[in-house]
Amino acid sequence: MPDYSLALTLLFSAALMLGLLTRFYLASRQIRHVARRRDQVPAAFASTISLASHQKAADYTITKSRFGLLELAFGAAVLLGWTLLGGIAALNQALLSLGLSDYGSLVPQLALLAAFGLISGLLDLPFTLYSTFRIEERFGFNKMTFRLWLADLLKSTLVGVLIGLPIVALVLWIMGSIGAWWWLWAWGAWMVFNLLVLVLYPTVIAPLFNKFQPLEDETLKARVTALMQRCGFAAKGLFVMDGSKRSAHANAYFTGFGASKRVVFYDTLLKQLNPDEVDAVLAHELGHFKHKHIVKRIALMFAMSLAGFALLGWLATQVWFYTGLGVRPNLSGSNDALALLLFLLVMPVFSFFISPLFALLSRKHEFEADAYAIAQTDGKDLQSALLKLYQDNASTLTPDPVFAKFYYSHPPASERLGRMGGSAGAPT
Repeated sequence: MPDYSLALTLLFSAALMLGLLTRFYLASRQIRHVARRRDQVPAAFASTISLASHQKAADYTITKSRFGLLELAFGAAVLLGWTLLGGIAALNQALLSLGLSDYGSLVPQLALLAAFGLISGLLDLPFTLYSTFRIEERFGFNKMTFRLWLADLLKSTLVGVLIGLPIVALVLWIMGSIGAWWWLWAWGAWMVFNLLVLVLYPTVIAPLFNKFQPLEDETLKARVTALMQRCGFAAKGLFVMDGSKRSAHANAYFTGFGASKRVVFYDTLLKQLNPDEVDAVLAHELGHFKHKHIVKRIALMFAMSLAGFALLGWLATQVWFYTGLGVRPNLSGSNDALALLLFLLVMPVFSFFISPLFALLSRKHEFEADAYAIAQTDGKDLQSALLKLYQDNASTLTPDPVFAKFYYSHPPASERLGRMGGSAGAPT
């Protein structure tokens, strides 16, 4: 009989190593490419972007990329520690020794997932703190105090517990109670949960972290309302979010689902763009809805999650799935939490190799939304707005082409503006 356990160990190890090497190779290309072009603004942007802004963007990109290499190496080591080196097995045994099974079959399983989440969160904290209070601070983007950061952490943890634990408990109950087709029912529960979060997020979750005030600028409100009516779009309200209390980065977005949709502008965005440019940015977002990008992405998420639950339904019954990843399944208890945890840890290792396809689809959607915005507003306003956002967010104008094709969900500035018929041409 083939040794599937050893085969999985070798396959997982090879995929993890290949993925890590690929990430390092791409990041190194990005660092070298940006560094070589640091001291000269691309000709297409020379009249609009200063050398100082260009160099800041290059330094910001290089600093984040180098820090990302450290995170990659640490993340790979931690993943190996949890799996092949026995971390999950040791944690599971330690919790089983506490006799938690006396309180029901779900308690030890939830305890395993909660303990894993807590330890993983603690391991990630130093990277989050350094990124926020050193890198973002150094480049003038961080506006958070440590007290606000800590409050956000506590709130997000509480929200995660209140929302996450019930859905995880429901999935685990379905896994242990429904039978061979449990994965179909679990998928259905997961989809309902995601749709519910989309509805509740704008009015229940987001206000826990930011203040949302109705847009008070009557002139801008009239312009935005007229644009939405012209595009056949209805929203429940126009709001300004106090993003400046956390970051100098600017953005605008639609949130919610169905009748709960609302338009949200960062206060930093309204300070940086003039009304014509705000119109153009909003028209771009409307383009996503006009082309049904949001619905298409939700449908794709539904399809992929269905495939994922079906695969998990099969793997959870295979002993080699556990032993091949360094875990001995429980002999006298449920292994549902172990299967779920291992699956969530391992799948990103393999799905990494198809991520460029999703990045490509996202860039295609961005081009379509840009074209829609140009049809509804003046294309020059969208170009000037994007240039301001690239500059204010310190986005490099000279990314490595291979890196951009692999990772970028939005087209590089030169491609995007060039497609609009602006002065920017081919990537530098």
